[in-house]
Amino acid sequence: MNSAKTGTLVLVPNGLDLGTEAVDLRQVVPLGVLERAAALRHWAVEDARSARAFLKRVAEITPLCMPLQGLGMAELPRPRKGSREPVPATEWQALLGPVLGGEDMGLLSEAGLPAVADPGASLVAAAHAAGVPVLPLAGASSLMLALAASGLNGQSFAFVGYLPQEAAPRAARLKDLEALSRRLGQTQIMIETPYRNAAFLAAMLATLNPSTQVSVSCGITLPGALCRTDAVSAWRARPLALPDRWPAVFSLLAA
Repeated sequence: MNSAKTGTLVLVPNGLDLGTEAVDLRQVVPLGVLERAAALRHWAVEDARSARAFLKRVAEITPLCMPLQGLGMAELPRPRKGSREPVPATEWQALLGPVLGGEDMGLLSEAGLPAVADPGASLVAAAHAAGVPVLPLAGASSLMLALAASGLNGQSFAFVGYLPQEAAPRAARLKDLEALSRRLGQTQIMIETPYRNAAFLAAMLATLNPSTQVSVSCGITLPGALCRTDAVSAWRARPLALPDRWPAVFSLLAA
C-alpha cells in the first residue's frame, strides 16, 4: 500500500460523438465533471490526439489549470501487433507514476465511460493493485442508455462486446446468445464498428427466431438519434436503414 500522499486516478467520461459532428459537452457530461477534468495536470488516454480535442472542448466551457500543451499526457499501452500476449503489468504500473508521486491523474476513453468496453480497465486494475484510490465521475454510457431505451430486461443483462466478423462463426455465436437469453431471460448487448451496422443487423435478422426481440440504439445523444425495439419478424417486414458513421448498440431478448 502507498502513503496518504498518493494521488487519485480519476475516471473522466467523454462524449459519445466520436467521428461525428460534435455536440455541446454539457448535454452529456455534468458541468462539475468538466470542472474537475479541467483541474487535472496529468492524463492517461486511449488516443492523445482525440484527448487533446476533448480538453480543447472542455476549455471552451471552463478554463484548464494550465495551457493544453503543458499537460502531461501518456497513451495507454497496446499489445504488440500480431501478438496475443497481453500488455505486461509493468507497463500499466509505469503509467501510475504521477499518481504514486501524489498527483491526481485523469483516465479518458475516446468515447463514453473509461474502462467500460475499453482498455483503460487494465489501468484501473493496476491502480487497485498499487493501493491507488479510484474515483469514477458521472457521464453517459451508450450501453446503459441503450438498455434503458430498449424496454428489454434491465434486471438481468450481459454485455458481450463484438461478435466474429465471419458469417458462419457470427451466426453460431448469435444462436448461442439467443439460447442463453431464452434460458436465463437475459438481455444480450452487443456493439459493432459503425460501417458494419447494416451488415450486423442483417445477420441478426437472418439468424434469430422470428419471435426474438431485437433493439437497436444508434447515435445516442446525437441529434436525430434513433432507438427501435421489435420482434425479428417485424424488423423483417419493416426494415430500417442504419447510418454507417454513427455508433450503434444492438440487444436481443429471446421469448
